Amino acid sequence: MRPLPRLAAICVLGAGLSVGLRGQSSNAELKLDAEGERWVAATLKKMSLADKVGQLLVSSFGSQYMSTDSGAFDALAKSIHENRIGGFHVFGGTEPVPDVLLDANYGSVTLGQPFAAASLLNRLQAIAPYPLLNSADFETGAGFRLEGATAFPRNMAFGAAGDERLAYEAGRITAMESRAIGVQVNFAPVMDVNNNPRNPVINTRSYGEDPAAVGRLGSAYVRGLQAGGMIATLKHFPGHGDTDVDSHLGLPIIKDAREALDKTEFPPFRAGIAAGAGAVMTAHIEMPALDPSPNTPTTLSEKIVSGVLRREMGFTGLIYTDSMGMAGVTALYKPGDAAVRAIKAGNDIVLHSPDDGAAFAGIKDAVQSGEIPTSRLDASVERVLRAKARAGLHRVRLVSLDALPNIVGARAHEAVADEVSQRSITLVKDERNQVPLTVGADAQILYLSVLDSPGGWRIAAPSRAFIPELKRRWTGVTSLEVTERSTANELELVRAMAPRYDAVIASVFVRAASGSGRMDLPANLQTLLRAIARQTEQSRKPFITVLFGNPYTATFLTDVPAILLTYDFYDRAERSAVKALAGDAPILGKLPIGLPGLAQRGTGLDRRR
Repeated sequence: MRPLPRLAAICVLGAGLSVGLRGQSSNAELKLDAEGERWVAATLKKMSLADKVGQLLVSSFGSQYMSTDSGAFDALAKSIHENRIGGFHVFGGTEPVPDVLLDANYGSVTLGQPFAAASLLNRLQAIAPYPLLNSADFETGAGFRLEGATAFPRNMAFGAAGDERLAYEAGRITAMESRAIGVQVNFAPVMDVNNNPRNPVINTRSYGEDPAAVGRLGSAYVRGLQAGGMIATLKHFPGHGDTDVDSHLGLPIIKDAREALDKTEFPPFRAGIAAGAGAVMTAHIEMPALDPSPNTPTTLSEKIVSGVLRREMGFTGLIYTDSMGMAGVTALYKPGDAAVRAIKAGNDIVLHSPDDGAAFAGIKDAVQSGEIPTSRLDASVERVLRAKARAGLHRVRLVSLDALPNIVGARAHEAVADEVSQRSITLVKDERNQVPLTVGADAQILYLSVLDSPGGWRIAAPSRAFIPELKRRWTGVTSLEVTERSTANELELVRAMAPRYDAVIASVFVRAASGSGRMDLPANLQTLLRAIARQTEQSRKPFITVLFGNPYTATFLTDVPAILLTYDFYDRAERSAVKALAGDAPILGKLPIGLPGLAQRGTGLDRRR
């Protein structure tokens, strides 16, 4: 296909969806045009049992180059031919690592490639008997998984900026780039209310701790996504914010009473449904107030999925499980059994089973035995087909590789991400009134890059933008990196050096990453920062601490005199932080969460230029 006609087709498709999706109570209630209605009815009628079962399964792949003449492609093609897979989930990239890592800084996770993802999706679409409805965790934009695509700050940064317009634009841009790559469903926005500071898995993925604010920003993002022709997915229902266990590693239990859930967890989901979200993702958590059955993740609970979400909230769109490869499910049930339980509970799509073949066989056998009624199967298949028709897949399956670079990672998109990042920077405290930093351009500055751990920074590469930006403004910058593995002698040397400099800036990088089990700054590094705070208290030399990632780290650093929050990692957050430090941009962000013992929600010192 020629690039211009294909680009036009993409834009027309998105525009057509945007007209229909605004102002509706539910994406699923939208009427298809006559062509779409005929396609859904005709397709459902001709499907075999195996075809129907396959529509309920979504497999996955990494976005690295893959030859059609390879075993890896053969495996994906086999999943289409044998398991009738209804769609694929697009991950980033990974590289194999040895069981014993000789280099502690080595990481296995990389970003994928947009062209590789689009090419592979096109080839899979071409061999699939029915259009594939493809998904991705583009929580912060397509750049969250794919190199060169636009990566927005994490949701908590949007909470600090507090602008629904920016949330809407982030959704719209993400949809444009995703559709250009061949992804129609975004597993976003995260509608969890992060009301537990010790939450190791949601954290900055949440807009904040205020249910109303989460609902407003999340709903704006939903409208933007769907205006751009992409299906929004509210997650993680019925609310993953008040947990202190990572469901990638175990099964969290939320023991809140139903009244508390109605007040805190449910409002954002109700708002997102009202905004027209086309899908909801269920979570691997236990909520005894909704279903007291032991060892029953909400994903597999009929009382919660069909009872609360379908009947009480009236949601009629697609319901996805969270990844069925997570320990919250795999520790309890085998893949086939888990898939059957998920469908019986009311989910429409089983996502990322550790064994697609077992999931396919399990659901098929359950339908043949009557354990899953045929009517129940057909209802989910029809919802899936309607979603595919709304995405225009019954007309056009493929995307233009020629048009992709004209859309993905455009400068206008990057500018919106920059605006969000800059407006989110929050000055929590400034006891000595030293922000922005006013020392002269020839001042000697000690810069400390303080890492929670030296490993796993393959993508983020701490301080790679911060240091050059500092050196552009101050000529005398000495940079050091310290981690939990720094020896006592090394940390003592840093402490002894600090008084020799005109100012000290410490960037603290603490991850609360899914599946890591990590979310704190090691005690030896806390001790170092407190010691420098005491030294500079006597000398009155500037000492500013900038937090990247987990904002709750600030609660362990109440002794430091100045704290800036970014809620994020990566180069954009680092550039924004330096602009704020140097007075090149105003500081206007407000805390979307409370920091126990330090600051209340809404705190944020105003530093305008």
